[in-house]
Amino acid sequence: MRRFTRLTNAFSKKVENLEYAVALHFMYYNFARPHKTLVTPAMAAGVSDHVWSVEEIVKMADAE
Repeated sequence: MRRFTRLTNAFSKKVENLEYAVALHFMYYNFARPHKTLVTPAMAAGVSDHVWSVEEIVKMADAE
């Protein structure tokens, strides 16, 4: 994640923005990105029953 290095354009000046970016990254990594076995870590753990799309993640974030 480029948010942790200060020498980039994506550096978060506010801790709140960093928290949001990290939360979105982990949500995408665990729910939307298939890994070597074509399942996500959330599916392997039994938390989810399908691979989430980015649209689903955005709708959930907007609902909060």
